[in-house]
Amino acid sequence: MKRPTIDDIARRAGVSKGAVSFALNGRPGVSSETRRRIQAIAAELGWQPNSLARALFDGRPDVLGLVVDRPARTLGLEPFFMQLISGIEATLSAASVGLLLQMTEDHEDEIAIYRKWWAQHRVAGVFVVDLRVQDARIAVLEELRLPAVVIGGPGGTGRLPAVWIDDGGALAAVIEHLAGLGHRRIARVAGPEELMHTGVRTAAMRATAARLGVESVTVYADYSGESGERATLDLLRGPDRPTAIVYDNDVMAVAGTAAAREAGISVPGELAVVAWDDSALCLLARPHLTAVSRDIAACGAHAARALLDLVRGREVADARLANPRMVSRGSTAPYMNPFSETLKLNGFSDAMTIPAARARRVDEPVPPPS
Repeated sequence: MKRPTIDDIARRAGVSKGAVSFALNGRPGVSSETRRRIQAIAAELGWQPNSLARALFDGRPDVLGLVVDRPARTLGLEPFFMQLISGIEATLSAASVGLLLQMTEDHEDEIAIYRKWWAQHRVAGVFVVDLRVQDARIAVLEELRLPAVVIGGPGGTGRLPAVWIDDGGALAAVIEHLAGLGHRRIARVAGPEELMHTGVRTAAMRATAARLGVESVTVYADYSGESGERATLDLLRGPDRPTAIVYDNDVMAVAGTAAAREAGISVPGELAVVAWDDSALCLLARPHLTAVSRDIAACGAHAARALLDLVRGREVADARLANPRMVSRGSTAPYMNPFSETLKLNGFSDAMTIPAARARRVDEPVPPPS
């Protein structure tokens, strides 16, 4: 059935489209009798207002959009997006604004969705997640002049405002903590290499490891439990087995911990584990996982407020949110070097053990980068 339009109402009422618009939007310019007649015809035809047209007319956004370029199955498994969306939704619902969510598994498809939404006036603005290195979406959104807020950064966001958390500082704090526990071979199972925050964390890990004199290696996965398990087993079977692994999300950390224990490796006795983004999953693992904790829902709420302001024509600046903190649990402990223990049993002092770097208090906020 064809959706009734203002043209249909105008023809039926024998008036201009302008008169219909005035009558249905409560504006002066038509008589009371004409207004009642137009409203009655609109009700009879089942006419409903175009939400975006109304938003543009009165300056209030009605629907905002979010495209997630991830397989749909991972969205339900990864707590990060559920927490992010909960923060966005809490803010938008309070403002009577809807959220249009669409999944895709292709970067070009995501850009096509933005163009379609813009052409069809489907949304008043969009959230951009999973910022990439040299991200093509930024230039497209700037070209369309579609209001957008990037959740990620800093850098690489063009003229679009960004809401971000200091991933580099948090990763540096994790490496300092593990080095302080005596670990000298630290690995990381990272997310996709093309993501901006993956690169920020990688650079921070290399710089911090070099400063502390510890070995580090980063391997890349796709955030799924399967990829986390495979990457963990590859690292543990290699010639230079790490004594600690940092995971870029909680799903991979839980899977990696289970894989290590099934392979006969004790956690934390032989392998320390740190998860990125504390969640209920970290408490389901055995032992409970030490984790980097960020207020993801608060990040989503801040991004939603920023996008609402942007759509309403207000100036919006970049915002760096509260620093993450590390929550220490049973998956990390002081590392006992088997070689050092052998020396002690044979009458040698433990002076030959490499001194540990200072450990940051686990509840100490990550300092801003210098």
